[in-house]
Amino acid sequence: MQALGIHHVSINVTDTAAAIDFYTTVLGLVQRTDRPDFSFAGAWLDLGGQQVHLLEIDMPSQKGQHFAMWVADLDAAVSDIRACGVTVSDPKRVGPGRQAFLHDPSGNLVELNEPGA
Repeated sequence: MQALGIHHVSINVTDTAAAIDFYTTVLGLVQRTDRPDFSFAGAWLDLGGQQVHLLEIDMPSQKGQHFAMWVADLDAAVSDIRACGVTVSDPKRVGPGRQAFLHDPSGNLVELNEPGA
């Protein structure tokens, strides 16, 4: 097998409309129009060549699962997110890079990751 990369990450949400607003307005993803008609609500979003799929289905228990978004300027990203009225942790150094965390409207943990040089 030869893996080519990550195609998408699926995130369970409690309110599709609120999740779409958060991920597009606060985090800058773009909603796709090619999601098939499933038996549950949801949306497909573009994130820099990969996709995030929002699924309005039962939420799993929180066990540390999260996904990380690679950002070019963590300080600017944190400032922009806070300007939207969203709580985000202060950036912290981890190895050669830095990271900050926030929660989406459904309580999912999202990491902002600025890799080191």
